[in-house]
Amino acid sequence: MSKIGKKPIDIKEGVTVFIDAGEAKVNGPKGMLTFKIPNAVEVKISGGKVELAQKNQEANNSRELLGLTRSIISNMIDGVSLGFEKKLELSGVGYRAQTSGEDLTLHLGFSHPVIVKPQEGIKFQVADNSIIISGIDKALVGNTAAKIRAIRPPEPYKGKGIKYQGEVIRRKAGKAAKAVGGVK
Repeated sequence: MSKIGKKPIDIKEGVTVFIDAGEAKVNGPKGMLTFKIPNAVEVKISGGKVELAQKNQEANNSRELLGLTRSIISNMIDGVSLGFEKKLELSGVGYRAQTSGEDLTLHLGFSHPVIVKPQEGIKFQVADNSIIISGIDKALVGNTAAKIRAIRPPEPYKGKGIKYQGEVIRRKAGKAAKAVGGVK
């Protein structure tokens, strides 16, 4: 049995979890999320906890699906109660971001501004050269942050671009520094 899959999930106060026709539905103060449970996994709710088990232990990938399902349901419970957010930082001369309505407008040195429309459940905030992406679905927040970062990833010579907060960019020495014999 999966090490992660056998841990029961505590249901937080204010959150309701119910299983209906092979779907896990999690409802909380921030919203509602659903997830289709794989056929190889059995989910039970008892005593304020969600417990998962394999239906058939000899099945090919039931062990992996057990751990995956447990992580997804746990993230759903965290999402509807607390929410998730990712922070991106802009670095570069003239690089800036602003919100207009719900859209995010990025000025990144292209000949035109880049407009990013949020998917349902995603909110953008801009403060001091940083973009905060928030929502209740962890995967959707992470994918949205990755798509925005991919518009102008940080380059290794000057470090200009969009990076995650706390991300370390490996820098390279330029041509002039190599010709002289090192970085000064």
